[in-house]
Amino acid sequence: MTHPRPLWLVAAPAMFLLLWSAGFGVAKLGLQHAAPITLLALRYVLVLGVLAPFALILRPPVPKTLRGWLDIAVVGFLIQVAYFGLCYIAFKSGVSAAGVAIVVCLQPILVALVAPRFVGENVGRMAWVGLALGLAGAVVVILSRAQVQAENPYGVLLTVGALFGITAGTLYEKRFGVSHHPVTSNMIQYAVGAAFTLPIAWLTEDMHMVWNGEFIAVLGYLVIGNSLLAMSLLLAMIRAGEVSRVSALFYLVPAFSALFAWPLLGEAMPPLAWAGMALAGAGVAMVSRKSKAQAPAEPSA
Repeated sequence: MTHPRPLWLVAAPAMFLLLWSAGFGVAKLGLQHAAPITLLALRYVLVLGVLAPFALILRPPVPKTLRGWLDIAVVGFLIQVAYFGLCYIAFKSGVSAAGVAIVVCLQPILVALVAPRFVGENVGRMAWVGLALGLAGAVVVILSRAQVQAENPYGVLLTVGALFGITAGTLYEKRFGVSHHPVTSNMIQYAVGAAFTLPIAWLTEDMHMVWNGEFIAVLGYLVIGNSLLAMSLLLAMIRAGEVSRVSALFYLVPAFSALFAWPLLGEAMPPLAWAGMALAGAGVAMVSRKSKAQAPAEPSA
């Protein structure tokens, strides 16, 4: 018997998409005030500062085994250090936002190729059609903005590394992740992020920051919207549903990132980009649609 999904899980994809997509434009603003790894380190330290009082008051349960601690830490490293770190450094090295987006948009295809072998999740024929449509729509959005230029090869290599980081983190969470209290999982993951980014920033950057109202607003969004809300939603969706369906949301990220960049950075959306957004949306809808004959995936215990 199929049980109805809770309301928060029904709304989670839309909330995640908005929070995650806006983070690209907000991060670009942040990089005008601090070096990439310094910005990440500060972000993670602030997240831990926000979570610490909740951990002391709520005293949430913690993993009972070393393996449980390590599984959360691995996902934290792959997403917080590998994915975000490499993306931020790629931006700083001169790779355009479009260049990063078009590489990261390959994540759903990579997940669909690996998921059957790694997490035992088959991708149906219609889902493959949806993935292809989603990719086509994302490419239309990016090309319509005429920002894809000859990129720094070193930066492109970093972006490919970021792609593998977010893909590996998604698949690892689906296969080995279990349901933990969000305060516990976030504390462990961001502690791992801070443990790696702080010494890297200390050794490779001057850690200078330009403090003003804009930078404080950027940090507020990156800490609350991007780090706490968006990441909690992403991991919850991965545990509650098929990993390919969740990953297909990433096809909509470039389009919505461009939409947010319009007011934030003054980057207008050409008419063709709206058509690309509609095409990507159709692809995601196809991937997200379950066959009536397919049994619903059970959350990890």
